[in-house]
Amino acid sequence: MAASTHWLEIAVPAHVEAVEAVSEILSRYGHNGIAVEVPVASRGGADHIVKAYLVDDADAFAKVADARDALGHLQAFGLGPIGELAVREVEDENWLEAWKATITPIQVGRFLVRPTWSNASVAGTITIALDPGMAFGTGLHPTTQQCLEAVSYLDLDGLRVLDVGTGSGILAIAAAKRGAREVVGVDIDPLAVRAARENARANEVTVAVHEGSGADVDGTFEVVLANLVGSVLVQAAPHLRARLAPAGSLVAAGITTQAEREVLSAFVAEGLGVVDRDARADWVRLILTA
Repeated sequence: MAASTHWLEIAVPAHVEAVEAVSEILSRYGHNGIAVEVPVASRGGADHIVKAYLVDDADAFAKVADARDALGHLQAFGLGPIGELAVREVEDENWLEAWKATITPIQVGRFLVRPTWSNASVAGTITIALDPGMAFGTGLHPTTQQCLEAVSYLDLDGLRVLDVGTGSGILAIAAAKRGAREVVGVDIDPLAVRAARENARANEVTVAVHEGSGADVDGTFEVVLANLVGSVLVQAAPHLRARLAPAGSLVAAGITTQAEREVLSAFVAEGLGVVDRDARADWVRLILTA
């Protein structure tokens, strides 16, 4: 009789503002992605739990150590509180298939986002296949939903699109599938760059992904996507404006309601005005133009 596989569960408490960033980090090390436990009533602290699962093998210790190091670097971005990473053993040969069964496709705007092992389709939607990482858990993060909806309905046909802080590449992939002529994604994290390139290939679209920020890109784009966090958007406002073509659209998200005033002031100082605003679960997405 075959021995059951030994798994490790790594779990990190995180403030809602930090969930997406923590999810992206844990998805690098977990098997087929991550999951997120959302509190019934948020207390405002590190009350969301982001979990990943990895095989308990010779590489597990190094992966856990790398995850801890990467989480430590997040503090520099001024996100909400992030708790200590905890590790526990899971012994169940049927666990993986049971977990996969809980991950269901999600329809947002014109897109159907599904895990790579699913063959789900919905007539009239555009499919994006990604393993559960930033895109999943209990569902797409509100900021990702807000940006995907914007990409769903903006006219991208034949346009140049820049995705700043591309992460998994989901927004860049979505833009390419909506008919953008050229899509460029940038991220300061080399592991995110590699993941975004792999995800673009898996979805059979062309996205040029580079390591860096909006300041490292040449030229202008008719649409700039920036799903970041409020403090980073404030710092990046001049670079995002510089990348925006005349009459272009800047989609800015990852903004808490508390940070909205400061973020908006930074964009107004760059000569941008709001043409659309969406608020959801304490998160705000703005579409701005000059």
